[in-house]
Amino acid sequence: MSSPPNSNDSGKKDPLDAMGAFFSAQMNRRKLVTTQKLAMSERCTSCGDEFPGCAHRPADRKTWMSELGPDRLRLHQVVWPGSHDSATNRIGIPFITRPFAQCQSLSCYHQLALGCRLLDVRVQEERRVCHGVLATYSVDVVLDDVLRFLAETESELLVLEIRTEFGRDDPPDFAKYLVERLGVHLIPQDEAVFGKTVAELLPRRVICVWKPRKSPAPGRGELLWSSGYLRDNWIDTDLPETKYESNLKFLGEQPPARDRRYLYRVENTVTPQADNPVVCVRPVTNRIRGYARSFIAEAFAKGLGDRLQVFSTDFIDGDFVDACAGVTKARVDGVA
Repeated sequence: MSSPPNSNDSGKKDPLDAMGAFFSAQMNRRKLVTTQKLAMSERCTSCGDEFPGCAHRPADRKTWMSELGPDRLRLHQVVWPGSHDSATNRIGIPFITRPFAQCQSLSCYHQLALGCRLLDVRVQEERRVCHGVLATYSVDVVLDDVLRFLAETESELLVLEIRTEFGRDDPPDFAKYLVERLGVHLIPQDEAVFGKTVAELLPRRVICVWKPRKSPAPGRGELLWSSGYLRDNWIDTDLPETKYESNLKFLGEQPPARDRRYLYRVENTVTPQADNPVVCVRPVTNRIRGYARSFIAEAFAKGLGDRLQVFSTDFIDGDFVDACAGVTKARVDGVA
């Protein structure tokens, strides 16, 4: 009896069939990405990029919070411009492994000087910054950058999120270490903080959120904040419209920022997928990165502008900061 077509005597599928199915799936995936990229472009054209404060440009991004007035600006009014995987500017080997893990091209200091006000840092058991399996410099480099920025400014607040990377172990005694390095600058964990002005919190200027995997989480009244005070609804996709729609959906499920006692983050990023031929970070995240202003405009158009609070991106730039600072100013001025 002859064997069935495209199979061998053991009943296994012909390798050529498997290869054909693989390439067919790749082609369909690329078509889907292209379709969503076109949809994003059309969406931007229809929604525009105007929103309360959209024309605002800080005189100096390094001190954009101070320009708004420490006595006027309350924490719940801030739209915090954040960077995703903030300390990956020197991760991996240039041109070899770096393109697969680098999400920022600037150091943490230069991001803060550019106006970024939330840093997202992942660490492993040796206190080195990492992204997945790749590790880079010591977290001391990040903390030195933070301290340098604080020394050069007077009324700028920032959120420093440090978490143990998935699949890695917590650094020993890390909470104690963070308090020793940043202690005098740390704003203690207290829900009342969100209703206070910047001036009421000074001279303390750092909300440090520590997210260990196994070590005890920080408690109420301690100098570090627990993971529940910085929330998001991250989804793992490289499809820009899928992520954009998910961001709007979950943002709509949040109460207004003024009524929250936690920070809620929207990440304007997409993530390379192993089953896609494009797996470098920059070309993938660029599918959504340029639509930050469109997202803010659509959020306001849908009545969700008062929900915006933390807005993060890969490869943060000045225009992204200006958009967040503009909405913040509009809230302070009572027009948003």
